[in-house]
Amino acid sequence: MKPSHFSRTRIPALLLLSVAAWAQPPAKAASGADLERVFHRMDSTASSFRTAEASFAWDQYTKVVDEIDTQKGKVYFRRAGNETQMAAEISAPDKKYVLFVGGKVQVYQPNIEQVNEYQAGSNKDAIESFLVLGFGGPGHGLLKSFDVTYAGPERLEGVETDKLDLVPKSPKVRNMFDHIILWIDPRGVSLRQQLVAPSGDYRLAKYSEIQLNDKISDAVFKLKTGGKTQFISH
Repeated sequence: MKPSHFSRTRIPALLLLSVAAWAQPPAKAASGADLERVFHRMDSTASSFRTAEASFAWDQYTKVVDEIDTQKGKVYFRRAGNETQMAAEISAPDKKYVLFVGGKVQVYQPNIEQVNEYQAGSNKDAIESFLVLGFGGPGHGLLKSFDVTYAGPERLEGVETDKLDLVPKSPKVRNMFDHIILWIDPRGVSLRQQLVAPSGDYRLAKYSEIQLNDKISDAVFKLKTGGKTQFISH
């Protein structure tokens, strides 16, 4: 395995460690008509959000070896009662499933018949906020955890987007992510997300074939494990 601050096998654990520090008191909205325009668009989408699904390519860049590892698959979100659930089906280079339901993150590796489980506990709301970053989360809600600036328009594969630069307010989070960049499309969802580490490593998520508020089968949000699967709790 290549050394990486965002090693694929450490993403769920890193998520649990980092989001605990993200709960911050509300801040005054940043000035700027463009930023407010994007916030209102995201707020409008969040108000009617039920589900989302998309194809993705996750590029993990490791600066020390100057290499990029890419994972591809499908990701799903749905609002269920008072919680937001997430499921990711990673199809390449290795099959893997990531599930966040009921305050628990589960990572299933079928090739070794193993599920690693991480309890969210009191960090559940913070984790949900992280998971819906750019997918059903309100724009003004970003100001609770980030200093947000408008970085200008950018055209991505024929789509006009608005680029937002997010700097975490928590020093603990900034030790992991210098900043996060979102590219918000006209529907108010993120076409791309980039998480940049102080080391120069980054994780770039590119989304396509995004569908909003279509029905998603309940089966998507359940792990399809075998009788010999080992469950390990952390």
